[in-house]
Amino acid sequence: MSVSDMFQMFLDNLKVDNAEQISLRYGEITSSLNKKFRDTESKEANTIQVGSYGRYTGIKGISDLDMLYIMPKAQWENYKDGKQSQLLTDVKDAIKVRYPKTDIRVDRLVVTVTYSNFHVEVQPVFEEVDEDGNSYFKYPDSYNGGSWKITKPRQEMQAIKELNEAKNRNLRLLCKMARAWKNKHGVVMGGLLIDTLAYNFMNSTVEFDDKSFLYFDWLSRDFFKYMADQPDQDHYKAPGSNQNVKVKKRFQSKASDAYELCLKAIEAEKDDSVNDKWKMVYGRNFPASDAENRSALSEQAWRNTEQFIEDFYPVDVRYSLKIDCAVHQRQGLPRSLLLMLEKGFGISNNRKLIFNIVEHDIEGDFEVRWKILNRGVEAKSRDCIRGQIEHSNNGNNSRKESADFQGNHFVECYALKGGVVVARDSIKVPIL
Repeated sequence: MSVSDMFQMFLDNLKVDNAEQISLRYGEITSSLNKKFRDTESKEANTIQVGSYGRYTGIKGISDLDMLYIMPKAQWENYKDGKQSQLLTDVKDAIKVRYPKTDIRVDRLVVTVTYSNFHVEVQPVFEEVDEDGNSYFKYPDSYNGGSWKITKPRQEMQAIKELNEAKNRNLRLLCKMARAWKNKHGVVMGGLLIDTLAYNFMNSTVEFDDKSFLYFDWLSRDFFKYMADQPDQDHYKAPGSNQNVKVKKRFQSKASDAYELCLKAIEAEKDDSVNDKWKMVYGRNFPASDAENRSALSEQAWRNTEQFIEDFYPVDVRYSLKIDCAVHQRQGLPRSLLLMLEKGFGISNNRKLIFNIVEHDIEGDFEVRWKILNRGVEAKSRDCIRGQIEHSNNGNNSRKESADFQGNHFVECYALKGGVVVARDSIKVPIL
């Protein structure tokens, strides 16, 4: 399989697969609001799809959708003076008429409509025009008595569109690949930050202006190097609007890791292992090699029972999560596996292991799933590689296991909200 074929299949695998359902929900919300504020039932007028979906940079599994509803100008007098919270409540009530059993809530800036595998954040806005004739929107902030803030999504969408066309349509594809990397490695980055960094990178080079899938291995390598070399800063300026885009967490270290993985994958271009190496960068949606597909169909002494979270739930990482393992020894207090790994230590056989979430910034309640994957010769000889997606079994979202046989094993944890994986972390478990 050529580099071109691999990346073309990869991008095909990333395409949003529920666009019809998303458009239906957008239309019904729009119709509800038009009926409330304009006495019409249009499913398209007076609304703008924004965010990653509106910029055409979203991928399969997208769960955080955004829309603006443009309020009638005549309504400004009703809401302009400290009525931001009332506006959001009126929008919520209008949507509730259409979806009486759906979870619809007023947040500080938006109304959130939560469906089974995605949610829509509806932001009512009033359109204004500046002295240069450029449109912008005022949106309500209900915090601390209320205020009006400004957003310029049209300028952002136009900037992405124009540079994408100038770069052989590679900008949006790069944004999509970066999202796959983000979801694979649990990198906490908002969609606009990803698009801004991809925009800045593509704007800084002419190397890929006339290139296509055949060069996407180099495109990946150079983009991750660009991100790894970024200085620490708390925000960037969004393309088009020049508005601040917040940096929630440092991304440089994980980008540096991705760069190193890209180098190894490029070096292995002619080897059967090349697909697996790119999977380490981009995850489940990167295509398997022909050899791997043949192996999956052939008889073997052990069963490949590994499951993948992407096959069960949409993945759209928005929060950070950190796990550790308490290694219970025969004597003394349990030891932290993370600290043991830092010192180059492994785990002896016949130890009790308790995997825990030690840090997270997830808002509200969430569910937890685990994957315990055994690796190595002994795991295969025992026909015990495991790897199924499982629930916690030890209370407090923890997982109790035991160190039974040698191998460089692997444990991953997933946090779910509304049926969507919003955070993930993994840890190596070397048993001696």
